[in-house]
Amino acid sequence: MDIFAVIAEQRIREAQERGDFDNLPGAGKPLELEDDSHMPEELRMAYKILRNAGYVPPEIAERKEAESLLDLLETCTDEHLKVRQMRKLDALLFRMQNRARSAALVEHDEYYRKIVNRVTVLKKREVGDCRSAVPEDAAER
Repeated sequence: MDIFAVIAEQRIREAQERGDFDNLPGAGKPLELEDDSHMPEELRMAYKILRNAGYVPPEIAERKEAESLLDLLETCTDEHLKVRQMRKLDALLFRMQNRARSAALVEHDEYYRKIVNRVTVLKKREVGDCRSAVPEDAAER
């Protein structure tokens, strides 16, 4: 056994005998373990640090905002305020749907990559010289 492990075990035993671990917050309650199994192992610590620092990803923040708007709509009695909150909710849901679509498009769509490549080629041509804005691979088709 490692010398550091032996020293640590000895100090833990001494602290137990002195009663240093008695009456700690959460004593006798089950541990609240976080399920990070869905997250890649190399990213777990980074996400935990960000979460502990109070950072919330935009998707989560938008979802919480949508939930609070729904709660407000359920309890709201003022019609003008209700209409404003409904417009906010519509705009938020629209933004969330567009973000989800664009993320799916970027990640999985070969067509999107081809379009981006062509736009890049066209921009290079426009900047480089004033020839026609025909994609390079159009002549091959």
